Amino acid sequence: MDYQLLTEPSDAVLLIGFGGPTSMAEVRPFLDNVLRGRPVPPERIEAVVHHYEIIGGRSPFNELTFRQARALEAQLRAEGLALPVYVGMRTWTPYVQETLQQMAADSVRRAVGIIMAPHQTEASWGRYERAVSAARARLGAVAPDIDYVDPWHAHPLFIEAVSDNAGAALQQIPSERRTSAALVFTAHSVPTAMAAASPYVAQITESARLVAERSGHPQWTLAYQSRSGNPSEPWLDPDINEVVRQLAGAGARDVVVAPIGFVCDHVEVLYDLDIETHQLAQDLGLNFVRAATVNDHPTFVRMLADVVRQRVHAASPTSPAQRTQVPSPLETVDKREPHPSRRSQNPSTRRSAPAQEGPPQGERKLSFENNNRTARPEEPASSGGVSKGARWRKSTVPSPEGEKE
Repeated sequence: MDYQLLTEPSDAVLLIGFGGPTSMAEVRPFLDNVLRGRPVPPERIEAVVHHYEIIGGRSPFNELTFRQARALEAQLRAEGLALPVYVGMRTWTPYVQETLQQMAADSVRRAVGIIMAPHQTEASWGRYERAVSAARARLGAVAPDIDYVDPWHAHPLFIEAVSDNAGAALQQIPSERRTSAALVFTAHSVPTAMAAASPYVAQITESARLVAERSGHPQWTLAYQSRSGNPSEPWLDPDINEVVRQLAGAGARDVVVAPIGFVCDHVEVLYDLDIETHQLAQDLGLNFVRAATVNDHPTFVRMLADVVRQRVHAASPTSPAQRTQVPSPLETVDKREPHPSRRSQNPSTRRSAPAQEGPPQGERKLSFENNNRTARPEEPASSGGVSKGARWRKSTVPSPEGEKE
């Protein structure tokens, strides 16, 4: 990916994500927006609505993304880089265009952009970049430029944060069984054709390997989760539930699942893993422990600050002290009339716009030999729509493109 050099200093940061419903009243409109008229059986949509009911009637994704934004802004300020942090969603409020419009009103000219997904594929990064480009085109000359950070899937601080959470989960296994416990890293499945055209599988594998090495845990494996769409299309596998069945069949007693492909809790973690996979493991006699996502882990926040600082300093000759100060969109007291996208947020989260609840999509078979994970792509598949009569495999958000909250 080519990155544009800064011609003037950055004066803000933009976190870019998928978005998620903040109440049960928003769930169906959210799903309608995600599906955009694509044919999905009504019973599948109702099943997904029920998933939200089970996890409390809302997704915590927006709230957690705002927490990440507030923590990042504080970390940057502590490091002498006074940049306001905004949040924009691709498929739910506050939308990217609304956030860019507010940034323009705040006199932001250029911002460092962070897509809140650690691994790159067309669904996890490309669509977000296109959404930002389209929103900037609609806003015209007032739209701020967005300069994206470099990939961070192997950043030492990201690895440290995930390792810290995986280690805490492993500590819940009885000490006499801990070293033999299976550690399974998960990421969102995507169509194999999409995965083959991107570094997605290689990046996930590298992240998992580095975390396992740092954790000192030799028994690890990679699985995919939350696939959706036409079952005739090949997607990345093995599926996490199939891996759990294989582990039980092989006599394993404990499994720790680390959702390395997600940077905060949302329905695909809280339902797909914590309810569905946990219940399967329990039925098979496996002790199941799920490692926390990084959320606003202090080390992850430090990583976000580091990639912002690297991007700013790599291209801008201007020191932070010389930059025009832009009012923080996360300030407790906002004297400006709130943008319409903010009025729908509760007082603790309305200061900016939320981030990604939907990872990528794809599929690939994995062979595991001597802990070396080698991905073998299946035959290519289209990532387009699904015919009206197509059956849908179980998933959290039944998008034919596999995009999820």
